[in-house]
Amino acid sequence: MTNSQETLTVRDNRTGEEYELPITDGTISAKDLSRIGTGEENPGVAVYDPGFTNTASCRSAVTFIDGDKGILEYRGYPIEQLAENSTFLEVAYLLIYGELPTEEQHEKWVHEITFHTFVHENLRSLMQGFRYDAHPMGMLMSSVGALSTFYPEARNIADEDIRHDQIVRMIAKMPTLGAWAFRHGQGKPYVYPDNELSYTENFLSMLFKMSEQKYNADPRLVKALEVLFILHADHEQNCSTNAVRSVGSSQVDPYSSVSAGIAALYGPLHGGANEAVLKMLRRIGTKDKIPAFIEGVKAGNEKLMGFGHRVYKNFDPRATIIKKACDDVFEVTGVSPLLEIAQELEAIALADDYFISRKLYPNVDFYSGLIYEALKFPPEMFTVLFAIPRTAGWLAQWRELVDDKDQKIARPKQIYTGDRQLTFVPASERWK
Repeated sequence: MTNSQETLTVRDNRTGEEYELPITDGTISAKDLSRIGTGEENPGVAVYDPGFTNTASCRSAVTFIDGDKGILEYRGYPIEQLAENSTFLEVAYLLIYGELPTEEQHEKWVHEITFHTFVHENLRSLMQGFRYDAHPMGMLMSSVGALSTFYPEARNIADEDIRHDQIVRMIAKMPTLGAWAFRHGQGKPYVYPDNELSYTENFLSMLFKMSEQKYNADPRLVKALEVLFILHADHEQNCSTNAVRSVGSSQVDPYSSVSAGIAALYGPLHGGANEAVLKMLRRIGTKDKIPAFIEGVKAGNEKLMGFGHRVYKNFDPRATIIKKACDDVFEVTGVSPLLEIAQELEAIALADDYFISRKLYPNVDFYSGLIYEALKFPPEMFTVLFAIPRTAGWLAQWRELVDDKDQKIARPKQIYTGDRQLTFVPASERWK
């Protein structure tokens, strides 16, 4: 018998009937709503929710977010602890397999990924075929999708060993593909992976190595990149993760699913926010112009980029961590002239009731763009730097989807607004 305190009673005023709907984990089932109808001619009630603002599409144990309290946890571990004490590959293992690796598991995991960083030479030829000015995200999306043709066994998603092989390959090869997209745009020769280096050191080497025999990255930059990768590894059911899950629900190979995630991340509303922050800071120009800019925001004439978040209504816990990473990077590269503007803008906004009352606080994008620019990345590379670590989260979500018996192929309902039952007129009569 259902506990009445864990149900929702709905009265349909069209018929006078009442329905008792179970509440589980703070949700009601959409199927239960479909019971509420007025007869065979009228189907049951559905939920109209563009953008899935209040719809749960899955059960997941990967990432927990409490937006009101500013909490982000991977598999139950606070993001602050992971960013301070862990490495990206350890976090990737945690996200995908649900627990921190033992020493033996960690050694095997790192070894597998390290020795799968190389890509087939035909894929190199594919990337070289892009125009000189091709967007690196377009190159990354295409090359990841192409990987499915190099590993046709990836379609056998029911085999756990095969799934593991594809997960390793994708995490290993993403930095290689991302670095080659970067080099392609600069007209520089592609740099092959160096398996003696760590994951992030290797990435930096493939990005920036020139004529030197061995590229030695500054440890502070390596640490900052590790932190950025950890912070971007997963973020629950965002647009790109939803794309990975939606495409993956057709039981396609994981390369195709992740390619869909890259396509979603390509969009300016998802992956391009940190570039928008830099444009805003440059437009402000100097600290003395900040008050006028703030007034413009209040009047609706300006947009304050890098503040506020769809999920976080208190503060973005990643922003606090990334702000510390800025210090390490600027020790190496020199302080960006935009940093003072950013810090002053943050201080003024956080002391203003207008922004406080609207719960507008700096998010992860507010400072990440400054770091990427200090590392000499062009703005079009920012989203690639987002996609490389997010691959771990996408694969964790994809793996969870494949094992979830409740999941079906994605097929949302629609509300039809077009014409009905028109009479077709042949062209011979329409064109007289």
